[in-house]
Amino acid sequence: MQKKAELTEHKAVLAHLTSVQPNPGSKTKHTGQERDSLAVRLKAGDRTAADELVDIYYEQIYLFMRRLGHSTDVSEDLTQESFIRAWFHINQLRDGRALKGWLYRIAVNASKLYWRRHKGREIAGIEGIDVPDRNKTEGDIVELNEELEKLRNAVLRLPVKLRQVIALHYMQHLTIAEAAEAAGVREGTLKSRLNRALKALRKKVT
Repeated sequence: MQKKAELTEHKAVLAHLTSVQPNPGSKTKHTGQERDSLAVRLKAGDRTAADELVDIYYEQIYLFMRRLGHSTDVSEDLTQESFIRAWFHINQLRDGRALKGWLYRIAVNASKLYWRRHKGREIAGIEGIDVPDRNKTEGDIVELNEELEKLRNAVLRLPVKLRQVIALHYMQHLTIAEAAEAAGVREGTLKSRLNRALKALRKKVT
């Protein structure tokens, strides 16, 4: 009876999480104290906390998937999968203040598993590398877009580990500590990968 009850609860939570729609108006910045409070509520099984987690981080995780080279459909599936895994494994999070990096680590692992299962699958493209076009002429914008396209292609040609750290730190704007947590490496290793990635990019775009 207990196993049956647990299975019923599992299905109910799964249905709830997959039905949650992210709120575009939710705040994107989340302090360490707020993350700690949210993690406590998640561990207590508070489903409104699950809704908040989706509101705050859904767009970030989806864009991260796109920046790793996944298609829009695959990115949506992997993003949803990441939140489901986060809910069911929230008790593995030791420090609630590290919630952001921990959630990204789940996303990184979901992406790795996808590529492992779909070897040979072409990278769909990359989005999210852009700059403001204020005070730029039409000719400047055209030239800039050409340079950005070169940069996108260069990022996509990087080895997956280097592409990940570029996306985590420079595109998702995670701190070195958060990016290291997400990548599952020490901060020194992450910095080394960033340096290698930047050197490789300079060679590819010059």
